[in-house]
Amino acid sequence: MLENADLGKLIIRLTLGGLMLFHGIAKLLNGIGFIEGELASHGLPTFLAYGVFIGELIAPLMVLLGYYTRIGAVVIAFNMLVAIALVHSHQLLSLGGNGGWALELQGFFLFTAVALVFLGPGRYKLKN
Repeated sequence: MLENADLGKLIIRLTLGGLMLFHGIAKLLNGIGFIEGELASHGLPTFLAYGVFIGELIAPLMVLLGYYTRIGAVVIAFNMLVAIALVHSHQLLSLGGNGGWALELQGFFLFTAVALVFLGPGRYKLKN
């Protein structure tokens, strides 16, 4: 019972997809003006901000459902790399107020997505 790699993969998928989806829903409800501003401040076109809906809504749903999980995980990992580069690069070597890495959440999303790229969805998934 305790050796169930497929159940472990499902738990990882539900955790990554579910937690990332909240970020996408917040962007749907509150807009993407902050991201547009970050892109503009780096000299990038602001229309790229709409890509966040792919990385924080569509890809997490893919991961949650186990539908092209590896592709969804790659998109989430790319989304996190862009977020770290645009917004959090000054925190790469910083500690947070409680002593942990300042980018714990971003690191969790990034490295869990990368792990899913290698692990795949497991048995509990939509057929694809």
